[in-house]
Amino acid sequence: MPVPQLDAERRGEQILDVIHTAFGELLAADPAAFRVKFRKMAASAFAFYRGTASLFYRDLADGADGADRAGGPYLDDRTSRVWIHGDLHAENFGTYMNSQGRLVFNVNDFDEAYVGPFTWDLKRFAASVALIGYAKALSDEQITRLVRVYAEAYRERIRALATGAKHDEVPPFTLDTAEGPLLEALRVARSLTRFGLLETMTEIRDFERRFAPGGGSVELDAATRYKVLAAFDGYLETLPESSLARPDSYRVKDVVGRRGIGIGSAGLPSYNILLEGNSDALENDVVIYVKQAQTPAVSRHVTDPAIREYFLHEGHRTVISQRALQAHADPWLGWTELDGAGQLVAEVSPYAVDLDWSDIDDPEEIALVVADLGRATAAMHAAADDQSGESLVPFSTERAIDAAIAADEDGFAPLLVDFAHAYGARARMDHQIFVDLFRNGRIPGL
Repeated sequence: MPVPQLDAERRGEQILDVIHTAFGELLAADPAAFRVKFRKMAASAFAFYRGTASLFYRDLADGADGADRAGGPYLDDRTSRVWIHGDLHAENFGTYMNSQGRLVFNVNDFDEAYVGPFTWDLKRFAASVALIGYAKALSDEQITRLVRVYAEAYRERIRALATGAKHDEVPPFTLDTAEGPLLEALRVARSLTRFGLLETMTEIRDFERRFAPGGGSVELDAATRYKVLAAFDGYLETLPESSLARPDSYRVKDVVGRRGIGIGSAGLPSYNILLEGNSDALENDVVIYVKQAQTPAVSRHVTDPAIREYFLHEGHRTVISQRALQAHADPWLGWTELDGAGQLVAEVSPYAVDLDWSDIDDPEEIALVVADLGRATAAMHAAADDQSGESLVPFSTERAIDAAIAADEDGFAPLLVDFAHAYGARARMDHQIFVDLFRNGRIPGL
């Protein structure tokens, strides 16, 4: 279904309305952080797309995705209720060290994760491929091929998982199994060290490691420090038993405040806590962050109260979603509350390397990467079901998705192709409208 075209003035009002709904309170509290965020979004159509998940889902709700919410192609009672990433674009993939000590390349950044239609993840990714392809001067035919490659790889992996392949028989992307840019990212991650990360954030004073001044850290007053440490105590209660094998690991050495200014974290109060780690050695200290979790964009368009009521708060939702979607998640991952708001807690990992698209230019190499990301998407959707330990999705998602696609095999890839081209074009126009709004002082509060 083609994306409806709007005149620039009317579309500008829609963009402003979404910005106010999604970011109004945070923007009012910290306009400087949002000036930084919006300048980053102004840099390219893809950066704008990354920062406007709320606009994307509003457009889906308005019919830009062929009325999927009302039971469109491939959606039924089960496939509309799958744990989804919520912001699945081509740059939300990278490396992490899992709880078993293996470096893995997979989907990352689960701040927007929720339960909803599985096709929403696929469409958001497909449109991001169209934007990357356009920025690399690929033709419409080449972009079509890339989206088809993604769709076919996703379909192939879902079928394999649904028809007998067990999750432990489908290896994740590791140093042993990855190829091309994915392997390169893993090798870069392997070359990084915890000591290297600590050197950028801390210093040793009086034979003990502390956070270094400057570099974006903010010294806390006594009252705030007390509240953060009380929230830390609550966080410890949310960790699995396996993470608490050595209690000394959680001895707090130092606490500082930080303020997010990235595309996804502008205006959010956050804190870094320095912990003893797995031994008394200073090079094994661990930094975790405590960050206020936000309402995911997709949740505004999924009305099932059973989903909303499943979560204590947004911090709880983020952690439960990540644990469901990501096999062997970060052992430091947990949640807490601070000033009545849900908080996400996780390690500031020294082994996190995002997929770098800047040097992936050859269409054949892009196609290989996109195919791997399609397989990773399928594995993610298949992991979060009745075997995940959570009761919210009490069925086999891979079997449900496999059956839905099997009902119309020929239409699956074209659905994503059509959407990718249409929404990619819309995002490029929206980017120009947004830049004009920003540069002419029309975003309230800035």
